[in-house]
Amino acid sequence: MKKLSLFISLLLLQAIIVTAQKITPATPEAAGFSSERLARIDREMNDWVQKGWIQGSTAIIIRNGKIAYHKAAGYNDLEAKTPMQKDNIFRIASQTKAITSVAVMILFEEGKLLLDDPVSKYIPAFKKQQVLDKFNPADTTWTAVPAKSEITIRQLLTHTSGLGYAQIGSKEANAIYAKSNLTAGIGVKDDNLLDAMNRLAQLPLMHQPGEKWTYGLNTDLLGCLVEVISGMSLDKFFKTRIFEPLGMNDTYFTIPKEKANRLVSIYREDKDGKLQKSTAELLNGKTVTPDYPLEKSTYYSGGAGLSSTIYDYAVFLQMLLNNGVYNGKRILGRNTVRMMTMNQIGDLSRGDDKFGLGFQVVTERGSARTPSQAGTFSWGGAFATSYWVDPKEKMVFLLYRQLQSSTHGDVGEKFRSMTYAAIND
Repeated sequence: MKKLSLFISLLLLQAIIVTAQKITPATPEAAGFSSERLARIDREMNDWVQKGWIQGSTAIIIRNGKIAYHKAAGYNDLEAKTPMQKDNIFRIASQTKAITSVAVMILFEEGKLLLDDPVSKYIPAFKKQQVLDKFNPADTTWTAVPAKSEITIRQLLTHTSGLGYAQIGSKEANAIYAKSNLTAGIGVKDDNLLDAMNRLAQLPLMHQPGEKWTYGLNTDLLGCLVEVISGMSLDKFFKTRIFEPLGMNDTYFTIPKEKANRLVSIYREDKDGKLQKSTAELLNGKTVTPDYPLEKSTYYSGGAGLSSTIYDYAVFLQMLLNNGVYNGKRILGRNTVRMMTMNQIGDLSRGDDKFGLGFQVVTERGSARTPSQAGTFSWGGAFATSYWVDPKEKMVFLLYRQLQSSTHGDVGEKFRSMTYAAIND
């Protein structure tokens, strides 16, 4: 009888663990929240709409695998008064980076690459790079010195390679990259990812590899590496190795026509601070229309190209919180997730927090500034989408808006503080 009881207990425990791997709706109290305190988020999101700070938003909060909060507020289209829906599709821009980072780590786990491999092992054009020495803003000419070492895959994952950003980077990077027709990866047509990365290899790094943290085209280059090493497009790799196993059925580089009406309108603030629907030139120096997610392209930007729903991305994050597994499908091993979500930049300056392999990571010092526990990992997208994963609280929470520009950047932090304040166990 004792053996039978132990066997039954083990089966029940296994069933509980498997169930917990998939997010399920629950009452706030079942997830350890106060309904009354979560209602503050309702009031604030609606207030932000009334004040004209946002046209609308969606938010989701998950704890212990239980969806305690999943709501939409305001409008998809202000002029038409089309209500925002929970399943609306948002341009997630740099939230693409975490998915590309996972793709790289899948190849790492399969023995296809090592993190300290030089990029030139797979893309030879990166063999002998230079580092910017002097830049003349008058005519955008530059001089350079040899790089002391080759850039590595780990440096790409941690944004310490020295690559800058096109369009949204420093004035030097913007100017130098523009002359070679390099972009931030959004709305690109008539270009090939490998060709673009080979052009990037001929341009100077913004600093010596490994010496600083500089946000740049690192993850676009990682996406190119995934294509070269796997032999398939990034779009296909994402679909077959990540999206389909996780059931992420609303995440795309190009949104299909039958779902086009779910794409959220994007707004910007005019000179008087009032919201106006964006029409063109979403990024500096290039005409990128708001409809770019609906336009077919084969340039798959690993740094910025995806659009998704808040639910789909929450599933992706829950997989990471579950140490690489979701609904019985293992995407990564638990030690790989551990590596990705710990400090990988040593003493390099990132303020109070650090950076892992694709994520900002809250330190003990950083946790003094916010309610997030040390070890929380996060990032966001250029068009006002944000996410956080707190392993100690077993919590995933996201806030999605869709703004080209805003003077109310503290909205995300307000949402974070209200989320933590609603914990009630």
